[in-house]
Amino acid sequence: MKTSSITRGLAPAALAAAALVAPAQPALAAEPDILPAGVGCADFNLGISSTGGKLQTREFVDRNGNVVRIITAGKGVLLTYTNYGSDPDNPEAGESITFRTDGSVSHTVVNPDGSRTVTATGHNGIVMFPTDIPAGPSTTQYLGRVVYTISTEGVWTLVSSSGTATDVCAALAG
Repeated sequence: MKTSSITRGLAPAALAAAALVAPAQPALAAEPDILPAGVGCADFNLGISSTGGKLQTREFVDRNGNVVRIITAGKGVLLTYTNYGSDPDNPEAGESITFRTDGSVSHTVVNPDGSRTVTATGHNGIVMFPTDIPAGPSTTQYLGRVVYTISTEGVWTLVSSSGTATDVCAALAG
């Protein structure tokens, strides 16, 4: 199966809830999520939107009914990042970059302490916030394999990546 994901366009609590969504959720065209300057990219508001695609999420539980593993896969999307300028009160769409994501699979292990370890393969967009390790703001579109952890406090730590990485902020800064 193939899917696409943009990770971190939402607050950590919302992402955790989104990871537990029922299977077969369609990804519909919507207004872009706009991250303020200093969150997704250092110098400008970053818009993130997707069209198409269809995701399936499966949860696996232990004998006590606790979720121990989550797999998300499905059909890819068109993923667009847009530079919305530096004015937080009046974001205006500027240059955009679009990726045709032919899919990805995200495998999440829920660790005994409640933290999560995510291995994402294929096409994945990851936004690192200033509170993460390494500290953002940064937005990277990967084609390959990315491993990261999410602490119980919502801090993301990039463990490793291989394959192609596109620095979205640098691509849109021009």
